Amino acid sequence: MSYTVQIEHKARRQLAALPDQMRARIEPRLEALAEDPRPRGAIKLRGGQNIYRIRVGQYRVLYEVRDDVLVVLIVEVGHRRDVYR
Repeated sequence: MSYTVQIEHKARRQLAALPDQMRARIEPRLEALAEDPRPRGAIKLRGGQNIYRIRVGQYRVLYEVRDDVLVVLIVEVGHRRDVYR
């Protein structure tokens, strides 16, 4: 059972603005979410939404898992000092 990974417009712009080296590290992790939307190390954030985060070095990827339609929606990508604001 494979999920579809979708990236919101805001997250797509944030990903494009990253240095090439960091983007090359993050993109495979995003693709891997299709097979396992809750990988080891993923943490569910507090709040009413179904938002998780994964770490890639100093960067964080925030995403929502929609189990009913098998979709992983990437919400935000950024440096850890900025992503939670």
